[in-house]
Amino acid sequence: MSGSASTQPIIETAGLRRTFRGRGGAVEAVAGVDLRVGAGDIFGFLGPNGAGKTTTLRILATLLPPTAGTARVAGFDVARQAREVRTRIGYVAQAGGSYREATGREELVIQGRLFGMGKAEAAVRAAEILDALGLTDAADRTCATYSGGMRRRLNIGIGMVHRPALLFLDEPTTGLDPQARARLWEEIRKLRETGATVFLTTHYLEEADALCDRLAIIDHGRIVAEGSPSELKREIAGDVLTIGVNGHGDEVVKLLTAQPFVREAGLEDGLVRLYVDRGEEAVPAVLRLLDASGLAPSTMNLHRPSLDDVFLKKTGRSLRESAA
Repeated sequence: MSGSASTQPIIETAGLRRTFRGRGGAVEAVAGVDLRVGAGDIFGFLGPNGAGKTTTLRILATLLPPTAGTARVAGFDVARQAREVRTRIGYVAQAGGSYREATGREELVIQGRLFGMGKAEAAVRAAEILDALGLTDAADRTCATYSGGMRRRLNIGIGMVHRPALLFLDEPTTGLDPQARARLWEEIRKLRETGATVFLTTHYLEEADALCDRLAIIDHGRIVAEGSPSELKREIAGDVLTIGVNGHGDEVVKLLTAQPFVREAGLEDGLVRLYVDRGEEAVPAVLRLLDASGLAPSTMNLHRPSLDDVFLKKTGRSLRESAA
């Protein structure tokens, strides 16, 4: 299960910032991030492309220095004790790191040797990784022959060879088909079962919901919400009702905001969005009100709060729309 909040955090940041200088002036990619990640968790960093996810991860992995603030990983300061941090983490970038002309087994053995293993130990560890990730049959084929899902699994294996306490995965399933994505989710869950902590970035709502013990939602370099997926969704009480109103959005919002069963009403992309206590009771009441006002809805959809509703509530826009 997930790490306890009372244990020593494996990641802790305070006021973390990173500014880049460009032709148009300074751009603050990370704008004061405070994080605390417990050991043994799958922790997700959820946000659209350009939100600051990868930049934060690269700072934590000692690949970028912070402009300001502090970060400690596995008990060590990322700026002053980078070597100690690197021996305790694995890092899998979006692009991966496998060489097309090498075999999967060769890649894993080389990585083990880079971390100080002898030849025999590295060979044994490579065989363990190949078996754990379902790659034994393809172990002696070149990486150029691997499917996208196989390459992602191998790249995760490369990051795991030295048994890191913490594994960073940057957008681990981007570009994979649903079957390959589901397979990789299972492999990530197995990593947690070994006691490792996994820190992953993603812009997939379903991925964050399915995998993460806890997550932080980041937007424009700032964390706007943090908690378990269920905790974050519970912040939005009741159900969510979206209504297509054929261009009469402002009129419908004004009408429904006054109703006692509506907690909140707003307009987004031409749709009226209502937060209501009991959706099954709200739907017929809304239909009666609209009919009495001569405002026939074109569409109506009722659902339980999702992480996209949380993102919308915190930022004023949909993560699905932003990711697209």
